Amino acid sequence: MKYTFRPNLFMTLATLVVMVLCIKLGLWQYNKAELKQALQTQLNARLGEPAVALPDKISDIEAWRYKRVKFAGTYDTRYQVLLDNQVENTVAGYHVLTPMQVEGSKFYVLVNRGWIAGSADRKVPVAITPQGRQEIEGDISVPAAKFFTLEEPSPKDGKWQQVWQDHVWQNLDMQRYAKSVPFAVQSFVVHLDPKSEAGGFVRNWPPPGERVSMHLGYAYQWFGFALTLLVIFIALNVKKVER
Repeated sequence: MKYTFRPNLFMTLATLVVMVLCIKLGLWQYNKAELKQALQTQLNARLGEPAVALPDKISDIEAWRYKRVKFAGTYDTRYQVLLDNQVENTVAGYHVLTPMQVEGSKFYVLVNRGWIAGSADRKVPVAITPQGRQEIEGDISVPAAKFFTLEEPSPKDGKWQQVWQDHVWQNLDMQRYAKSVPFAVQSFVVHLDPKSEAGGFVRNWPPPGERVSMHLGYAYQWFGFALTLLVIFIALNVKKVER
């Protein structure tokens, strides 16, 4: 009794395509896990650092990621954004991002004041904002530059549009925001410290390494699918040859 291995061309190509896709998806998830772990390491290194005064201009934003800063200014709710699809203890809601002009500077900074609950009828909630000068202390967060969105692009004239569903956004696109407002805004967001009294809401900021194990699990699943497909391909194309 002998065996022969004679796969047909179509099955071979189909198997290779699906295996390559599974491996790429596995590497994508693995790379996300590594990135989040690196960010968590960077955050851990910043935890013991004292807050520093926010400079007028930051050239190397990555060097300032998770750095604790402090500054003062006044909120401008006319250009406030509510970031949708934010969950706190299984309850859906929004993050409130309010621009603040830094005292003694021409630049504005987006301050993430925390989470507020949404309603069942999807009516936009009212975020109460304190008036006058506020002292801010918080950590610098750098929003993602690439993401998938179904939102309409920014208007070509760059003007702030009051008709944008009360400024509810699915993703925080800093380039879109900077082009839409009539002032210079920094390219980062400051997460308001949980102890601050400068008009904050629920501020349970999740650590970047919170889902490292989840991404690793997905990566191993995709690699497992590729290996399983290879075993099935070999098993289906190995035939007994009887003399």
